[in-house]
Amino acid sequence: MPRPGFVLEVDERTPPLIVHEGEGYRMQKFPLGTRVVYPPDALPGLRDLNAHIRQALLNPVGDSKPLPELLFAGMRLTIAVDDISIPLPPMVTPDIRQRILEHVIELAARAGVDDLEIVVATALHRRMTAAEIRRMVGERVYRSFWPTHLTNFDAEDKDGIAHIGQTEEGEDVEIMKRAAESDLIVYVNINLVAMDGGHKSVAVGLASYKSLRHHHNVHTMLHSKSYMDPRPGHSAINDSTIRMGRLLASNGLKIFQIETTLNSETFPAQLGFLNKREWEWSTKDQALMMAAKKANEVAPPRVRREFFRRIEASYKVTGVNAGEVEAVHERTLENLHRQQVVEVDGQSDIVVMGIPYVGPYNVNSILNPILVHCLGLGYLFNMYRNKPLVREGGVAIMYHPVPWEFHTIHHPSYIDFFEEVLADTTEPKEIEDRYEERYATDPWYVHLYRTSNAYHGVHPFYMWYWGAHGRDHCGDVIFVGGEPKSVARLGYRRADSLRDALEMAKDSVGPSPSITYFHAPPIMIADVR
Repeated sequence: MPRPGFVLEVDERTPPLIVHEGEGYRMQKFPLGTRVVYPPDALPGLRDLNAHIRQALLNPVGDSKPLPELLFAGMRLTIAVDDISIPLPPMVTPDIRQRILEHVIELAARAGVDDLEIVVATALHRRMTAAEIRRMVGERVYRSFWPTHLTNFDAEDKDGIAHIGQTEEGEDVEIMKRAAESDLIVYVNINLVAMDGGHKSVAVGLASYKSLRHHHNVHTMLHSKSYMDPRPGHSAINDSTIRMGRLLASNGLKIFQIETTLNSETFPAQLGFLNKREWEWSTKDQALMMAAKKANEVAPPRVRREFFRRIEASYKVTGVNAGEVEAVHERTLENLHRQQVVEVDGQSDIVVMGIPYVGPYNVNSILNPILVHCLGLGYLFNMYRNKPLVREGGVAIMYHPVPWEFHTIHHPSYIDFFEEVLADTTEPKEIEDRYEERYATDPWYVHLYRTSNAYHGVHPFYMWYWGAHGRDHCGDVIFVGGEPKSVARLGYRRADSLRDALEMAKDSVGPSPSITYFHAPPIMIADVR
C-alpha cells in the first residue's frame, strides 16, 4: 500500500531539501521547526488499461446509457478532448487520450457513424501544432482525421459559436456550434487537479469569451475560497461552471463524459530522485542529483529549457470513469483525492514554494513573469481544502529567477500586458476595468489567436486574476533569486536568499514566525484543519 502524504518537522538531522526554481533547483537548508508537506507516494496504475476503458464505456455511471447504445447511423457526433495544458509534464506515449479516442472511434464506426468531428477544447488557449496533436492522439487517429475532421476549437469563429441561453445568475452560455448541434458530445478528459473536469470540460473548453468572462474575472476569483475545492460554496468559479453545465443539459445537449486520473510519477528515471523524500535517496539518487544539478548550472538557458521540454512523465492511469457528467466527476474526485490529499494541522505565518518549470501555459514555451505569478499564487497557493497553508496577512516566499523573457509567438499579448498594463497598475480590479475589453477585442490579437499559435489577447488578464486570491490573502510576497526589475514590475519584493527573505518577512509576521514548505511537485492538496 503506497504511503500517504507526510508532514515533517525540520530538526538537526534533516538534510537540505530540494526546492524547484524554474528550469533548475537548489538544495536548501530550512530553519529548525519548519513544517515540510510531502505528497503521498504514487498509487499503482490500473492493470489492462484497455479492459478498463471498455468497461467504462459499456457500464457508465449516473443516468447514462452505454456508449454503443448512444451511437447510430446518420447521427452527428462530436468528440472533444483536453488540450496540451495537461498533464504536466506530458505523459509518455501512448497518451491516455489516444487510447480512449481509438475505442470511441471504433464503436462509432461499428454503429455506422460517418459524421464525426474531433475538436481540441482549447477555449482561449493557443492552438496546438500539428506535431503536438499527432503526439497526443496517435498516428492512426491523426492520419484518419487531421486536418479536416480533427481541429483546434476557435472561440473567435463568430459563425461557429451558438448562444445557448443564460443561467439564473444572468451568465451567458455560449459553446461551439458544431457541438451544440450534435446528437452527442463525447468529452475525453485528464483530471490533473481538482478544478479540472466535470461541467468545466464542455462549458469552458468549448466556450467563447462572452461566456468565459462570467467566471474568469476578479470578483469570482476573490470569492473563491479555493479553486481546488469544488464543493458548493467553496469555489465561485466551479459554482459558475456547474450552473452553465446544467443549463446545457436542460437545453437538451447530450454529453457522454469520460474522465481519467493519473498517479504522481511526475519525473522520469534520470530525475527519479525528484519523486522521493530526500533522506531516502540512495547513493545512486545522490549521484544523479549532483550530476543533474551541475549540468543544469553550466548549461545556457536555451539548453536547459530544451532539456526540460523533452521530459516525459511515466504516469500510470488510476481511474477511468464514463457516463453522466456529475456522477462521473464525483468518482474522479475520489480517485484524485486518494492520490493527492495530505492532512495538515493549522496554518503558518509563512509558506515557502518552489516554482517549477512545469505549468499549464508554457508547454513547449517559456514560463514568463506573468505565468510565474499565476503558477505560484494561482495554482500552488490554491492547492488546499478548507483554508490556505498560510494565515491571512502572512507571507508567501517563492523561488524563481523570474527572467524578463517571453515567447513572442505564444504570448504576444503577455508582452504588452507586462510592459503597458503592469507598468501602470498591478491592482486586478483596476486592470480589469481599464484594459481587459481592449485586449480581448483587439483585432491583431484575435488574428494571431485564430491563425498562429498565440494565446488569446485576454489570456494574460486571466492569469493575473488567477493570482488575485493569493495576492489578496497574503500580506507580502517575496521572490528568492528573482530578477529585480521583473519582480518589481509584478509588484513584489525580492531577496538573495531564504535568510534574507525571512528577515524581510518579519515586517509582516514578527520575529519568530511559523514556516511551512510546500514540497511540490509532485502535485498534492493540503487538507488544512
